[in-house]
Amino acid sequence: MAIKVRDFEVRLTRNKEERRQVRALRYAVFCEEEGAFATEEQKNLREEYDSFDRFAEYMAVFHNGVVVGCYRIIDREAAEKMGRFYTEGEFNISKIKKVRGNIAEMSRACVDPAYRENALVMRLLWAGLSEYVLRRKVRVLFGVASWVGQKPGLSAHAISYLYYHHLAPARLRATVLTENFHESINPELSRMNIMPQAFVDEDEAFRQMPPLVKGYLRVGADFGKGVFVDKSFNTYDVFVTLQTRNISATYQKHFLGRENALSDLDVDIDDGAVKTLGKIVLFPVTGPLKILGSLVRFVLREDADDAEYVEDSAKENDTDAD
Repeated sequence: MAIKVRDFEVRLTRNKEERRQVRALRYAVFCEEEGAFATEEQKNLREEYDSFDRFAEYMAVFHNGVVVGCYRIIDREAAEKMGRFYTEGEFNISKIKKVRGNIAEMSRACVDPAYRENALVMRLLWAGLSEYVLRRKVRVLFGVASWVGQKPGLSAHAISYLYYHHLAPARLRATVLTENFHESINPELSRMNIMPQAFVDEDEAFRQMPPLVKGYLRVGADFGKGVFVDKSFNTYDVFVTLQTRNISATYQKHFLGRENALSDLDVDIDDGAVKTLGKIVLFPVTGPLKILGSLVRFVLREDADDAEYVEDSAKENDTDAD
C-alpha cells in the first residue's frame, strides 16, 4: 500500500532504479554530509550500501517521483538469508531474537537536507513504517539511533538521561559489543551513565537529542545498554527497541480508541529455537485499515486530511537479490 499526501508518497520501493535513488540519498547524507567512510566503488557510483542491502527492503518517501527520505528494513526472513541482522555488529541482540513471530530492524534513516525544515517527510516515513508493522505483523521494531561524530561526551545529558529513564527491560535489553570497537576507540566511551543522575538536566538532554531519538521516545521506545562508537561511519549509536504493547498511551488512544488497548499484550519469548508463527494478533480489534487510517491521522497531524491510501498490485518487496 502507498500513502499519498498531495505530491508526496510513502511506500516500499518497487524496482532497482528506486533502490538506486535510496542509496544515492544515503551517500549524499551519510558520506558527503556526515563524513562516513566510502569505498572507491561507492564514490564512483555515489551510492552508500553494504552487504545487507541485498535482501533489505526500503521504505521511501517520494516527492514528484524522487526519493527524499528513506528507511532500510530487515525482517527476520531477510536476516536469516544474511546470517544476522546489521545491528549484531554493534550490539548483542540475542534476547530480541528469541521473540516469537516477526521482528524487524530499522536502519539508515535519512532525509534530504532540502526537506528537513518541514517535518512531513519524517512523518510520512513513520506512517509507512506503521503500515508495514500492521501488514507484516511485526511484534518488535529495533535498530540504532545516531549522533554524528565520535565523542559521546558531547551528548552526555541526553545519553545519561536515556540510561536512567528509558533502559529496555532486562529480558529484551541489547548490550553493546565493545570488542567490535575499532582499535583506536577507547571502550570506556561505551558507558551510558556518563553523568551522575542528579547532574542530568532534562531540558538539556532533549536539546542534545537528534529528532529521531525524540520521536522514538514519543512513541514509547526503550534503549539498550551501551553506546557504540562507529569509526567508519563517524557516529556514536544507541540501540532502540520498540514493542507494540509499549506504544505510548497518546498514540494508542488515537488509533485504538483507548489508552491501554495494548496493555494485555506481551512479547512472547522463545527460549528454544526461533520460529516464525503463521499468525500473530497484534491488535485486539478488527478492521486493520481503519486502524491504519486513525494511526496515520495521528502521525501526519495537519496533513492527515490530504492523505490517500492506494492499494498497489505491483511488487512491493523488490530487492537486489537475484
